Amino acid sequence: MLSVNDAEAIILNLVQPLDAQRDIEVVDLLTADSRILATPVTSSLDFPHWDNSAMDGYAVRYEDVQYASAEQPVILEIIEEIPAGYQPKSTIQPGQAARIFTGAVIPTGADTIVIQERTRREENRVFILAAPQPQEFVRHKASFYQAGTPLLSAGIRLNPADIAVLAAAQCPQLNVYRRPRVAIFSTGNELVMPDQPLEPGQIVDSNQYALAALVKQSGAEPLLLGIIKDEPDALQEAIAYAIANADIVISSGGVSVGDYDYVDKILELLEAKIHIRAVGMKPGKPLTVATFPTQHSSLYFGLPGNPAAVLVTFWRFVQPAIKKLSGVTEGWKPIFMKVRSRDELRSDGKRETYLWGKLHLIDGVYEFHKAGGGHSSGNLINLAQTNALAILPIGKTLISPEEKVQVLQIGNL
Repeated sequence: MLSVNDAEAIILNLVQPLDAQRDIEVVDLLTADSRILATPVTSSLDFPHWDNSAMDGYAVRYEDVQYASAEQPVILEIIEEIPAGYQPKSTIQPGQAARIFTGAVIPTGADTIVIQERTRREENRVFILAAPQPQEFVRHKASFYQAGTPLLSAGIRLNPADIAVLAAAQCPQLNVYRRPRVAIFSTGNELVMPDQPLEPGQIVDSNQYALAALVKQSGAEPLLLGIIKDEPDALQEAIAYAIANADIVISSGGVSVGDYDYVDKILELLEAKIHIRAVGMKPGKPLTVATFPTQHSSLYFGLPGNPAAVLVTFWRFVQPAIKKLSGVTEGWKPIFMKVRSRDELRSDGKRETYLWGKLHLIDGVYEFHKAGGGHSSGNLINLAQTNALAILPIGKTLISPEEKVQVLQIGNL
């Protein structure tokens, strides 16, 4: 049985990111949110495109106004008005100024902006009541970005600010990595779909719905294969189809040691190399991770059947694998935090134990609140609205209230 850290290292070493030459698609800006940029972006434009004013006021020559004060204002002739989007027609000469507005092009000859609050206007004359700093409120051409230099690097997940930058840089289409395809199926004769009536002994398959939502949240496309009965032929057909059509395959159930747990045997029939069979964690001990011969590059995750164990093993192992596969260069590793525990946390100390709950920000400090009720691997109900897993290492049986505990962030804070 592997440790959690050893299992994580094996899994992440198995993951090969999508290929920047083969696995790309072209999208427009309106569909680019949260996509992973596959190629670096440069622009032929400088930012700002030209010297422009950061404020409403007057474009002047600094040497004309450097000694201005309320007691001895400098009087300048206004020769032009320059709104945004207008190309100045005049050159500012000694003793002259131009009325200018935010974002407007600074006219030739001017090098400084005097904001209107420090002036008084009378007809075509402006009184400068305070000396500005040299080049004050001037946004110089290319001071934000110089044309031809790197603008955005490959491997970033595009956010709204990135898209605004790309729009301003006149990059209407982008090369992004395709979304990884993740096949999902559940195994078990006892499973039924949510819209089917329950017979005695049956349970609803919640795992497939949870996994589909988690896969989408991770930036991948779920391929739902439904419920597969505990029959070797049906399972072999489902797995063979999944590995031929997906980058990652996730099954839930069928990986323990029961008489109807066939997954590992079928993987061996398909010439899979099984890298992991069990992990020293609770919940989530029965975990199968496998790869296939070179014609199939899929990474297979056989997760436990109990719903809490499915979610915990996905958050701990599968989500980082999907994110790394997607081509993102950073932000794919699990996010751990050391926080104060509000509640008493207990474990038998035999395996690394995960307890779910919620992080609250209390007086500027995050605090972990354990979810109420039982923390059995079969209890799905109290996982609702959780955003963190407290981790008790092997040998640690008690964390007292107010004591620090390491947590894995699993949702938005």
